[in-house]
Amino acid sequence: MPVKTYPTRPISAVTDEPFWKTTALDQMSRAQWEALCDGCGRCCLQKFQDGKTGKVTYTWVSCYLLDVQACHCSGYGNRTTLVPDCLILTPEQIPRLRWLPRTCAYRRLSEGRDLDAWHPLVSGDPESVHRAGISVRDKAVSEVYVHPEDVDFYTIGYPL
Repeated sequence: MPVKTYPTRPISAVTDEPFWKTTALDQMSRAQWEALCDGCGRCCLQKFQDGKTGKVTYTWVSCYLLDVQACHCSGYGNRTTLVPDCLILTPEQIPRLRWLPRTCAYRRLSEGRDLDAWHPLVSGDPESVHRAGISVRDKAVSEVYVHPEDVDFYTIGYPL
């Protein structure tokens, strides 16, 4: 009787897969986790949540630590000390954080979706997120320049 064989993937094919397709969010190294951030800056925008409906309204006003041109936190290592309500994302939190933009890599992977073509890990270019119009570059204004009573003026009319 002949031996039945089954097709297998060559070992090299496994290593060709990007880490976000082969590694669960809760199994990623810190470097992998940090690399998922596309540098859009959207999570650093001020937002308001309606206590009754739960609806989130975004503004174009950013945290004072966000460098709105580079779209990176200028105090990343100390952000939770400098901004006590700054949230450190964890894989367990992602499904509950409905305010994360639909484009967010952490949210997309948590929902079983892949990264968009403009994501720097896919495109190989950190500027692709800006060219795609996903980032807050040239849109956001730092809270340093906005009086707290005027934040409503910067409300975004659509969900991110």
